[in-house]
Amino acid sequence: MPGDNGATVFFVDDDPDIRAAVRQGLELADFRVVCFDSAEAALPRLSRGVNGIVVTDIRMPGADGTELMRRVLEIDPAIPVVLVTGHGDVAMAVDAMRAGAYDFIEKPFDTSYLADVVGRAIEKRRLVLENRALRKHLDAGTGLEAVLVGRSAVMARLREQVMAIAAAGADTLVIGETGAGKEVIARALHDFSERKDGPFVAINCGALPAEIFESELFGHESGAFTGAARQRIGKLEHANGGTVFLDEIESMSIDLQVKLLRAIDERGIVRLGANTPIRLNIRFVTATKLDLEAACRAGRFREDLFYRLNVISIRVPPLRERKEDIPMLFHHLAREARARYRRAIPRIDDGMLAMLMGHAWPGNVRELRNAADRFVLQLGETFEAAGPAPPDGDAAAPQTAPLAARVDAFEKALLARALARNGGSVKAACESLGLSRRTFYDKLQKHGLRRGDFDPPL
Repeated sequence: MPGDNGATVFFVDDDPDIRAAVRQGLELADFRVVCFDSAEAALPRLSRGVNGIVVTDIRMPGADGTELMRRVLEIDPAIPVVLVTGHGDVAMAVDAMRAGAYDFIEKPFDTSYLADVVGRAIEKRRLVLENRALRKHLDAGTGLEAVLVGRSAVMARLREQVMAIAAAGADTLVIGETGAGKEVIARALHDFSERKDGPFVAINCGALPAEIFESELFGHESGAFTGAARQRIGKLEHANGGTVFLDEIESMSIDLQVKLLRAIDERGIVRLGANTPIRLNIRFVTATKLDLEAACRAGRFREDLFYRLNVISIRVPPLRERKEDIPMLFHHLAREARARYRRAIPRIDDGMLAMLMGHAWPGNVRELRNAADRFVLQLGETFEAAGPAPPDGDAAAPQTAPLAARVDAFEKALLARALARNGGSVKAACESLGLSRRTFYDKLQKHGLRRGDFDPPL
């Protein structure tokens, strides 16, 4: 139902017959309506946080509609004000639009047309209030909530897991897709543990050439090999008292896996060219995007190392499993981009959020961060360069696409967003979009969407 979101239409007109007719028409369209006979009577009911919009006649005794609009916009420039005009007031209404009015309607008007304008204005107001709530939540975020951003059930469980595992201090295997935030989890396991004052050393096992890997990990003495002009402290020794994060552990060669296993078992290393073991007090956090058990069966990963690393495991959910977190997370990443680039954040409108919710995000949070950077920098390619399109097509059609394709893409994004926001509930999604259930299902089929894909995680 259009009015089921709790919003109120504040209707102002000095004519009691018009007030009665408009109230009846909008209430039949399921809007909540409060009527006033003057601007002075309406203003005390309006505030910056009010969940509602204003519809006002222009010509009224005392403060007229344009004066009411001016004072409403002083209270909150984001409250939509719709002006009702007589035939001779169109020029005045156009000026008011330039001054910030949301829309204007000429008398006589059809109530169904007014209801359509009111519905769009309420949706705009809902978005403003939702964005403000997200910003407030981000501003108030402390501790782990400020690091692992999201209000979904799956993120709440993830934060609980991280806090429990951080306190345990055991070696941990972090499993997740590319870009899902495995290093963020590893850093949180360190920062919220007793080792937080020690070093956090991140090593990408896939980025280091095999020929220098051992030296990087264990260090070497002067003269240990050609080119070793002086002693080098390896990364494991440097991390003493803290945490070592080994990312892309699956890319480590079998030979190096043997040496790493010994270091983990003995909690000590011997520098290349030396004989004296060095005892270490370190915690190992490793990360992989692959199924390491399958890699063990295929002979690509040592089974004994897998079981040594997998004391505790934690799975990082991909972004598609927590779509309801996307608006808040995008706000968070845009704020980080603003700080990095010293740019203002452009307005995040309803269409933008619809495209965010409709996109598949195969690159997960990393892809979303890149999109937030481009959005803040206003490069005009927030989605087109945000990664490969999913098999069923990106919900944000390129700006060079035909109009029909862009309209279809936008409609698909709106449907996906409505389902995601309502946890897969068709009834709630239909009500938020003002569609019948049959029409809604027809559109899902048209765009290849499945309701079950938007069910909340168990």
